[in-house]
Amino acid sequence: MSMSGLASNRYERNLILALLTFLILLPLPLGANRLWAMGSIAVCVGVLSCLWALGLWRGKIMASKALKPGLPLFVVLLAVQLWVALQNLFGISADPGQSVLYGVLGLSYSLLFLLIISLFATRTRLLWLLGALVVSGTLQAFYGTFMALSGFEWSFFGESVRSGSAANGTFVNRNHFAGYIELTLACGIGLMMALRSTERWSWVSAIELIMGPKARLRLALVILVIALVMTRSRGGNVAFFTAMLAMSFIFIVRNRENRRRNILILVSLILIDTLVISQYFGLERLKDRLFDTRLVDRVETVVINNVPVEQVQQANEIRGQVFTDIVPLALHKPIVGQGAGAFEATYSQYADASVRLHFDHAHNDFLQFFVEYGAIGTVLLALFTGWALYFALAALWQTRSMFRNGLGLGVSIGILSLLIHSLSDFNLQIPANAATFITLCAIAVLIQNHSKRKIKVRAELD
Repeated sequence: MSMSGLASNRYERNLILALLTFLILLPLPLGANRLWAMGSIAVCVGVLSCLWALGLWRGKIMASKALKPGLPLFVVLLAVQLWVALQNLFGISADPGQSVLYGVLGLSYSLLFLLIISLFATRTRLLWLLGALVVSGTLQAFYGTFMALSGFEWSFFGESVRSGSAANGTFVNRNHFAGYIELTLACGIGLMMALRSTERWSWVSAIELIMGPKARLRLALVILVIALVMTRSRGGNVAFFTAMLAMSFIFIVRNRENRRRNILILVSLILIDTLVISQYFGLERLKDRLFDTRLVDRVETVVINNVPVEQVQQANEIRGQVFTDIVPLALHKPIVGQGAGAFEATYSQYADASVRLHFDHAHNDFLQFFVEYGAIGTVLLALFTGWALYFALAALWQTRSMFRNGLGLGVSIGILSLLIHSLSDFNLQIPANAATFITLCAIAVLIQNHSKRKIKVRAELD
């Protein structure tokens, strides 16, 4: 692919490159989980949106065919932001300042969704977008793995962060780093399956596999898997491989042609990357963390001097108690909610005495959305996410195009993985991960609604 095929004029090309640069740089400032970084997101997306609208008005940008199927999802996202504004307007929000911030961020995510479906609606541009996300994830994975193996204590944007033995990249929290790796790894899998070949084996194809672009992509996937394992994130690893197994099963059952080749590719990701390579990068320690997790106290019988003695094994994970405390908070205003971003201000009133840590998030995105947005906002968010996942699954289900079919697999893995991970963490409250998740939802729309302009790509992409 050449840069000349990326856009039809310099104005549009510069806009696309600016948006790709934004997506790559997004996770660098601590996952953008700082006030100044959130403000930067709003400014960048706002400026790019104004330039896009100006280009559309002056005829420098043509409206894409993906706008029509994508507009209903954009309207749903805008409806969520309207609801946040109403929460403030009618005094519903328990923390008006945070609600304004969440409303601005939500509007930025909505405009980002619109920019993606408008500017990346050709196959060449879609490949550039996916490639940029994979490159960003791979750089994060390499950096996070290196820091974890070296054990350095480093200063990033004025904050001291100790890497320890777990990888966290440029994120403060390893679980959020795992969430970002899940999304970009899913994009890499989608690319690999979209570019898969049906040609018979030959020495030429073998050399291309070793030396060509697919080999570099395969190496990137290995680095991403190693980083995911090295995060020691229980929720992230369980979520990703659960989503991958589920979606891969559907993919293999649906694609009868070249089933053996597809099985070998997908099995290699699970067996070779996870069970072989990752053994040298802490897979055993991740397994120990999973098996040692105790959400509640439990009584175990041990034998001491041939005498059975009962011992209490105390819980080493307090999120179970937090979830229990959240239930009455959620039921206090089940329809209208406490206000976007108001969890931190309201949870302390319902926290059990055994919870001595400060919780600014619920460690469960679904519960937090219900507490803050109420049933009204939560239904709208669920509608948007479910609709995007439907687009991805529809692409996965059809077999007429290997390109669409393969990307459908990758995007559905990414969306489902982060949803599963959201049961035990708050990735969707982290701007870098939320914006990347929105990007995947936009890609889901684009998979079957992009145009195939004549570009210099192999025939196997068609």
